[in-house]
Amino acid sequence: MTWCHGGCEGRGATGVPKLHDDEVEIDSTLVERLLAEQFPRWAGQPVQVIERSGTDNVTFRVGELSVRLPRTERTLGQVEKDVAWMPRLAPHVSLPIPEPLELGQPGAGYPFTWGIYRWLPGAPFVLAELDGVQAARDLAGFVRTLREVDATGAPVPDGDPFSRGTPLAPRDAMFREALDQLKDHFDTGWVTAAWEESLAADTWDGTPRWIHGDLMAGNVLVADGKLSAVSDFGTARAADPAGDLLAAWYLFEGDSRTGFREALEVDEAPWLRARGWALSLEIISIPYYLRRSPNALSEGQESVAEILTDFRL
Repeated sequence: MTWCHGGCEGRGATGVPKLHDDEVEIDSTLVERLLAEQFPRWAGQPVQVIERSGTDNVTFRVGELSVRLPRTERTLGQVEKDVAWMPRLAPHVSLPIPEPLELGQPGAGYPFTWGIYRWLPGAPFVLAELDGVQAARDLAGFVRTLREVDATGAPVPDGDPFSRGTPLAPRDAMFREALDQLKDHFDTGWVTAAWEESLAADTWDGTPRWIHGDLMAGNVLVADGKLSAVSDFGTARAADPAGDLLAAWYLFEGDSRTGFREALEVDEAPWLRARGWALSLEIISIPYYLRRSPNALSEGQESVAEILTDFRL
């Protein structure tokens, strides 16, 4: 997941933002030591941390490689999943995706497995710099091709209520608790009504399809004015296809949002489920990040307003 508000607090001595209380120490020197110990053919190159790497991993650029280190024990297994599944998905999807090259082992004082990937060129998605409707159609094309890949044996959601592509109901209590903490900052009646409309559409019994699950700006890359790649498949799994509709609010607006929906031929129920997911991600995240990021509240308010642009009581 790449949700991290700007100005994250809790930075370590080398400037890598810390987002979790149980996060291990990660810095460029650690990456240099791990490469020297385990993959000396890639040692000695400049190591650059990628700002706003994400909430699950810290990413570094090393020449034409990217090195990803899990922040906490909770995200272990993502690299192993990439090694198993990225080569199977890559031939079938319409945009380049991560290519894992090596699985690193614990070492140099770092306790987890970690990954080396080929560097994906491109900058994070910025709607204002693109033909928004065309970008929406291109991303919809990627989502369609991903859904069409055989999901036999694919990872499936676990019991974690944060698993994308799962029902909203298990998040209801967390949502209401978080919204109560934010009652001085939101129109809680408006937000609750929108949430309950999504809960009413929270029924899905279709065939699980591959979803990326985290199509946010940092994971959708752009080069030369068009989409160039999709990164970070940590939340990829076979689940409710509505899990990839969150991009409608995280990446698009107005005509481009409409174009994304039309290109995927989305009916009302999955649209409402996806809107509920986007809304709950924001509301539940804000209290968690308030003491870690000074912009968490203001950015969260903007995001919620955008998610509920078309909702009226």
